[in-house]
Amino acid sequence: MELSEELLELLNGEDLQNKQHEAMFLMTVTEDGWPHNAMVSTGEIVAIDKENLRLALWPGTTTTKNCLRTKKALLVAVYKGKVNYLRLALSPLGILEGAKHPLERFSAKVELFREDQAKYADITSGIQISLKDPATVLTRWKETIEETRR
Repeated sequence: MELSEELLELLNGEDLQNKQHEAMFLMTVTEDGWPHNAMVSTGEIVAIDKENLRLALWPGTTTTKNCLRTKKALLVAVYKGKVNYLRLALSPLGILEGAKHPLERFSAKVELFREDQAKYADITSGIQISLKDPATVLTRWKETIEETRR
């Protein structure tokens, strides 16, 4: 399965200034079988190519624990009028030694990719965010993307 060109462009780790408002759902399953949602940004996910992503997640969170335990996640991204669903098979890479931002890194293989759009309605937006301190956050995102690619 491969990402669309549009989603590859969104997740390429470049031009974060213009992608800073995009947020996505990363869905996992808790130990007791319940769905768990986390919001992630373009500063935490980078596409290596059309079939492989890297994720950088905060250590100790419910999402990270779920990813480590199940090695599975579903990424939901609304972008350019489409809802994109990516079923991901995860491989833990650990925290990069000497990282400026010590985050749990994962390699993610796209197991399923599906786009969704309605014939009778236009999807006009997804989750949008407004950073409180864009300069600081964008710098961290750029550094995180660099570390996540290693």
